[in-house]
Amino acid sequence: MGSLHLRLLLLASLVLAGFLGLGALALDRAFQQSQEQALRERLQERIYTLLGAADEDDRGRMRMPRSLPDPRYSNPDSGLYAEVRGDDGYHWRSFSLVGRSLDLVRPQSPGGRRFDSWRLDRDRLLGLSFGVSWEDDRGRELRYTLAVAESTRAMEEQVAAFRARLYAWLGGVAVLLLLAQLLVLAWGLRPLRRVAADLQRVERGEVDAIGGRYPSELQGLVRNLNDLIRSSRASRDRYRHRLGDLAHSLKTPLALLRGAAEVEGCDELRASVAEQVERMDRSVQYQLRRAAASGTTGPGVSVPLLPLLRRLRATLEKVYRDKGIDCRLELEEGLRFSGDESDLMELLGNLLDNAFKYGRRRVRVGATGEEGRVTRIWIEDDGPGIPPEQRSTVLGRGVRADRQQPGQGIGLGVALEIVHLYGGELSIDGEGTLGGARIQVRLPPA
Repeated sequence: MGSLHLRLLLLASLVLAGFLGLGALALDRAFQQSQEQALRERLQERIYTLLGAADEDDRGRMRMPRSLPDPRYSNPDSGLYAEVRGDDGYHWRSFSLVGRSLDLVRPQSPGGRRFDSWRLDRDRLLGLSFGVSWEDDRGRELRYTLAVAESTRAMEEQVAAFRARLYAWLGGVAVLLLLAQLLVLAWGLRPLRRVAADLQRVERGEVDAIGGRYPSELQGLVRNLNDLIRSSRASRDRYRHRLGDLAHSLKTPLALLRGAAEVEGCDELRASVAEQVERMDRSVQYQLRRAAASGTTGPGVSVPLLPLLRRLRATLEKVYRDKGIDCRLELEEGLRFSGDESDLMELLGNLLDNAFKYGRRRVRVGATGEEGRVTRIWIEDDGPGIPPEQRSTVLGRGVRADRQQPGQGIGLGVALEIVHLYGGELSIDGEGTLGGARIQVRLPPA
């Protein structure tokens, strides 16, 4: 997962889900236990109610009346049941237990109590057995066990209703918290997005450095990025200057040697010196062009493409005035090249010069891009083209497909090197729509 925003959102969502899940389980369990405890207390109260309603017979023994305060004792399968057993053989069952073989009583000593549960059809019953002592008219102590049982259906319905409300509320709270997390993350990560946007502006050449106010946690990052940008520019300039100085330092000795080779004398020696001087001069020219090519899409570097092509076209139309070349530029206004202007001038200058040189009457130049940055440039002419067997070798430095044309033979080699320095590709795509050579440059998108 490559997105920091998604990582934080996923982690926060997992923590939220775990917290709400555990909270829901705890609340559900607590409510269920409270309802069960309330039922136990209600059973105890029903025992006391039975004791209060008990009568005596003529010998002072406990007897239950025909009617009880709660009418459910008198309704079969009402969900409320009672039973009394005594040591004297007394056995009483509420009318609600008619037809049921359920035995509720668990004999208890006086003051003793015991809770039990049973299954009755589809209902669960919770019951209480409570032991009491009863003194008859002769002063004898008789022991009785009173038992009541109540269906838990009502309790379970309350628990289910509470659970539904609880989960509904927690679901709503979860949605609100997720929305709050999205807002918090968007607000918290906004400075990082600003840094990324400012860095892209630097890459497009709109600004020279990352500016603006940032949180203290990002100040060090912004400072280091700006230092890296300045260091990159300084290193690039030093490389170009040193390589340029080296090449320029050789020009004067070469000029002297060239002049000496033109002095009348030994023709063989003069030809040999002239040949070596020519080779050295080509190397110097090549190094000068390399010095001009920085090959960087570094910060703060961006060049509009169409104006530069228009300038090159105007220059080459003057140079090749006798040929009357019709050069058409087929690209949109606003496309920009992310790199040095000298690199773009060297690249397109070499390619257009070859097109004007070998074309007969027509040259076409086109370009496409993404988000304003050029990603593809193509140049074609109506010349003789480049034979397929020579396309793999013609891009080499110092190699020309046509030996009859003047030139150093390093144009395509330098163009290829510039394209490679920018991480792109240069290819000869065979015959174009004009019938001649078609050179295509592909550059990586932003």
